[in-house]
Amino acid sequence: MKNKILTAVSTIMLFVPWTILPLRTFDWALESPVAEIMIACYAVFMIFSGVFTIISYVRAKAQSNLMKVCLIVNSLYAVAGVAFLGMMIIPKIM
Repeated sequence: MKNKILTAVSTIMLFVPWTILPLRTFDWALESPVAEIMIACYAVFMIFSGVFTIISYVRAKAQSNLMKVCLIVNSLYAVAGVAFLGMMIIPKIM
């Protein structure tokens, strides 16, 4: 039962990052402070979902075929989230 719940949570986390697309159609979402905060929040969520899925796959042994797909996609999301945060932080440091 625990494995099914972890798989369901990881599957839901696959679709959450795509909700930024309808939000970005609003004018207020394109203004500087809101856009930066929104992108940072989505990047942190993507990193969290990747780490959560990796931990669920390795430690909880939730190793179904759907979980393998979630592992690959959420890991790619985590890498992209780190890249997005890096692109936001590095120019402010230098």
